[in-house]
Amino acid sequence: MVNSVVLLRVGRGLVNEVAEALAELNGVAEVYSVGGQYDLVAILRVRDNEALAALVTEHMLKVEGVTYSETLIAFRAFSRHDLESMFSLGME
Repeated sequence: MVNSVVLLRVGRGLVNEVAEALAELNGVAEVYSVGGQYDLVAILRVRDNEALAALVTEHMLKVEGVTYSETLIAFRAFSRHDLESMFSLGME
C-alpha cells in the first residue's frame, strides 16, 4: 500500500466543490480544508505507485478548480493508535 499526502490550491470560492469531488475518487481516503498556503489536503491510499500516478494525474488534477498541487509520498506511518494496538497485543 502506498500512502500519500497531496497539498492543493484551488480557485477562489471553490474549496467545498473541489473537496467534495476529490472525496468521491477511489483512493482518496480523506480531504481536509485547511488554512495557510494551501486550501485542501487530500490523504491518498492506493495499492502501488502506478495507481498513485494515475489517481493524481488522470483524476485529481482534472477536477475543475484545482490550480496547483504538491504530492508527498509517505515512507512510514507513525500513529499513536497503531503503536498502542501493537503494544497491547495479548494484554487484556
